[in-house]
Amino acid sequence: MTPHESSHGPSHGFPHAPPGHQLPLAAVLFDMDGTLVDTERLWWEAVEEVAGRPLTEADQPEVLGRPVEHTAEWLAAATGASSAATLAEALHREFADRVRTGIVPRPGAVALLDALAAESVPTALVTASPRAVADTVLQALGAHRFAVSITADDTEHTKPAPDPYLAACAALGVDPAHCVAVEDTPTGVSSAEAAGCAVLAVPSLAPIAAAPGRTVLESLAEVTPARLREMLPRRAAPSSSYELRVMSWNLWHGGAKVDDHRSKQLKVIVETGVDVVGLQETAGTAAGELAEALGWHHHRAGGNLGIISRHPITAALGDPDVGFYGAAGARVDVGGVEVDIWTAHLDYTPYGPYEAAFDGLAAPELVAHEGVRLEQMRDTLTRIAEAAGSDRPVILTGDFNAPSHLDRPDVEWPVSRAAQAAGLRDSYRETHPDPRTAPGHTWSPVHPEHEDGSGRPEPQDRIDYVLHNGRGLRAVASTTFVAGTPRPWPEVAGNDWPSDHAAVITTFAMDVLG
Repeated sequence: MTPHESSHGPSHGFPHAPPGHQLPLAAVLFDMDGTLVDTERLWWEAVEEVAGRPLTEADQPEVLGRPVEHTAEWLAAATGASSAATLAEALHREFADRVRTGIVPRPGAVALLDALAAESVPTALVTASPRAVADTVLQALGAHRFAVSITADDTEHTKPAPDPYLAACAALGVDPAHCVAVEDTPTGVSSAEAAGCAVLAVPSLAPIAAAPGRTVLESLAEVTPARLREMLPRRAAPSSSYELRVMSWNLWHGGAKVDDHRSKQLKVIVETGVDVVGLQETAGTAAGELAEALGWHHHRAGGNLGIISRHPITAALGDPDVGFYGAAGARVDVGGVEVDIWTAHLDYTPYGPYEAAFDGLAAPELVAHEGVRLEQMRDTLTRIAEAAGSDRPVILTGDFNAPSHLDRPDVEWPVSRAAQAAGLRDSYRETHPDPRTAPGHTWSPVHPEHEDGSGRPEPQDRIDYVLHNGRGLRAVASTTFVAGTPRPWPEVAGNDWPSDHAAVITTFAMDVLG
């Protein structure tokens, strides 16, 4: 079976090559409420008025940066109101009344707009507010200051989806990677980063943490066009090294437990800026559909496994008809160096952490019960070795459904031991040597309690991995990743995170042909 490849089109991820020339600043995209004008508090007050009670910090995720309709539906569910549409009308009315009488530009906002205009840098207004409210604000700020305005009425999906920022970039004819988005809420930041923009966050009510590609400042008062340019990524200069970001991700039956799962999966991939993703539980079609949407390459094996890559795939590895459990690989050309990247999914039963926590099994019994997974890992390691030869870089991603001996030294967990004995290094534990301070749990962000209804705490463990053989590869960073704050099972349909596992993302420094 040859790899299925789509044309390698443009993507909205961040460059990861070594620093070179600064990308040009093509445009600056401004959120409105709380960023340019002090309306977040007006919106907060409007929601309090309609809700009939003071709001608390716990209400922020449903209020800040959200479209009116979302907050109205949340209020209807919370209050038992019969019509979310009626609440939405009330919210529109209360907010518009406050905007007309109390709009105040944020410190430095008008001066920054004027400075950008003086340097002929286009600007856009990108807001989750409806057109009627946006036009009121535009009139106050000066509509001439913006080449484009995108509101909740202009795209099918609004923030935190990337659609509004992508629409603004399309209208301006610019690449999102050459733009800085200015936001004040986590919801807006997620939208802009998913579109591929660098972000300047100026928090209004909810705190926002700094992150790669994201700058956090207290206000716009000292922001200049030059400083915005510095926030853009750098175009790669000629170099003999390269950064490769690899993700392992169990999609949880393709993501079908979560509404709008495919767009949420795409958002995660773009937002994290990964280059290659080893997928498990693809439900057959996920690898191809994700790759097509991203303009990437992909390899599908069986009905459960897949690999997607922004870099060309030159060969398929392993059994193309592998079953639900097993492994599959793809040879990926990264800057002239071919890397074998594999994805594995090992059997989940019997599950060692359950036997340890619920059944009280001792270490020898736990090890003995790992036989099925151990044979699957040995088969995977044999296939990897046969394909790679003696000098090819190898990365193995996967859901092993087993803890690591590096995390639980009281048990010689044989699956991770076998991988280590075959020369594979655990990238997460390389960069986080102490499991006490960095447990790296991947199971499970949606199961704080065991799903049998007993109320017993669910054992939290690190069972998803990114391993490598160290041939031309060096793990420089590794992290687990979950988007948002997932609601626990079974109330998962509305989660931003479309999986029951956390993903693992490792950044490798590697040698490439100069």
